[in-house]
Amino acid sequence: MDIKKILSYVDHTLLSQSATWDEIRAVLDDGIKYSCASCCIPAGYVKEAKDYVGDKLAICTVIGFPNGYSTTATKCFETADAVKNGADEIDMVINIGWLKDKRYDLLLNEIKAIKEACNGKILKVIIETCLLTDEEKVKMCEIVSNSGADFIKTSTGFSTAGATRHDVEIFRDNVADHLKIKAAGGISSLEDAEDFIALGATRLGTSRIVKIVKAMEKGEENDKQDTSY
Repeated sequence: MDIKKILSYVDHTLLSQSATWDEIRAVLDDGIKYSCASCCIPAGYVKEAKDYVGDKLAICTVIGFPNGYSTTATKCFETADAVKNGADEIDMVINIGWLKDKRYDLLLNEIKAIKEACNGKILKVIIETCLLTDEEKVKMCEIVSNSGADFIKTSTGFSTAGATRHDVEIFRDNVADHLKIKAAGGISSLEDAEDFIALGATRLGTSRIVKIVKAMEKGEENDKQDTSY
């Protein structure tokens, strides 16, 4: 697959607890340069980031992250605040304990409430697949399909594992036609990216793909310099 096409699927991500504004700004610059789908950054940087990029790049942030067990009211406040500050996309984490307890109505109602707080912005629902059984993943496909959210997303990248091909296959086979799929966590090669896209993902949460492309460009530049004499 064409590298530019792969980059257009990427939510270029920096969610480290120690991320500085200089590091965030570098990620934003790369997001613009490589025409990424968005940059996913901590909520505390959203306003500054949106002021910096304007309409050149979509800004994504995370809600209830990474554990998902904040109250619904807290998550809705976080969401509304992020949107007010300029967020174009919201990635929320479900309450995994509710899923384990089979409190499906609570899960559905929370996602609906957060979607309303998005005020028309894109909502992606992180279900943290590495902590779930296949049965629970299928159930979340049903719940998210009925919630009004725009995407179902595999992982935070902060738990025991990230996206797997098996997880994306489960999503593809069980979500409603209107619901899109985001694979995130552990996407470390162009081959990984191509595989997830081929399986049905239309977004990839990763920082590594841009780094790989930059390294390839640097290698090509070095090759040119080596042969320029």
